[in-house]
Amino acid sequence: MKVRRARVLAWLAAALAIGCAKPAPVQPQYQPAASVLEVIATLRRHIPDDTYRFEPARDFSGRNVYRASLIRLESLERVHAESLRAGTLDDVIAFSKARALERLRAYDLAAANHRQAAVHEGPLRDEALRAAALDDALGEAIQIGYEPDRPPRGDAKPVPAPADADAATRDYDRRTALLEALGNDASGTPLAPVIREEIERTDEARARYFVARRRLDPDGNVRALAELQRVATRHRESKNRNRHVLELADLYATMTEEYVAARPPESLWFDPAAFSEMVDSASQLYEAVANQDGAPEKIEAARRLEAFLAFTLRVDRDRFSP
Repeated sequence: MKVRRARVLAWLAAALAIGCAKPAPVQPQYQPAASVLEVIATLRRHIPDDTYRFEPARDFSGRNVYRASLIRLESLERVHAESLRAGTLDDVIAFSKARALERLRAYDLAAANHRQAAVHEGPLRDEALRAAALDDALGEAIQIGYEPDRPPRGDAKPVPAPADADAATRDYDRRTALLEALGNDASGTPLAPVIREEIERTDEARARYFVARRRLDPDGNVRALAELQRVATRHRESKNRNRHVLELADLYATMTEEYVAARPPESLWFDPAAFSEMVDSASQLYEAVANQDGAPEKIEAARRLEAFLAFTLRVDRDRFSP
């Protein structure tokens, strides 16, 4: 009986210890935001960031800080609707959501939230009205020119691809001019890097248009190469500079493969000098990115270079070299 009683007491003591034990701490990335002000403070810290030159910041959960902040603000508005009914933070919340939406290219929604913030008298009113006007102009500007992957905007109809290269160039130039004018108006504001990103996207859309139609024009390859070189030169400070170089290298590699397919090395029309020029151009561009320690594109460029050089081994360059 004594032994049995001792076992029961031990079991009760163990159960009591488990019940009184502190729960395991929850990891920060799985905890909900404590308050609206916490989310706004995090967002406000990264609003001045230059997202043209650097990758967007990430929050403690590893997600894009602008998208994560927008989702958290909308969630807190739903969960704490009763507490926020007084409206003391309405202008701050709307203004913060607008700043996040600008970084997500939702300029029409950003303008609407800025106007909602401007309804309330306060220190944010003038800045919100100015930002709303810039958002409207920015949303109109990016609708100019052919860009199949542009974000949807209300009931705007997709712009068809122009058949005339000169007409396409005029549209892209007009869009770039409007964006550059907006950049001057937005100088010193959080929208300045956003507009630089849109100028970069315009140049990318223009280059990809000419890459897509290079088989339609007699000098299509030359024009496509020139457009990609233009992007890489104009946006050397961009966070995407290595991507631009890789796109140029990929085009040289594609042209090399097309050349070999059209003029096999054993044929009389194969020109070793032309082949070597394209191979050297592609290889040098791949190597330029592959040699950058710490660049996210380093491994990608090295693997593409290996695959391209493996292709060139199929060509007997020594036998047919001049």
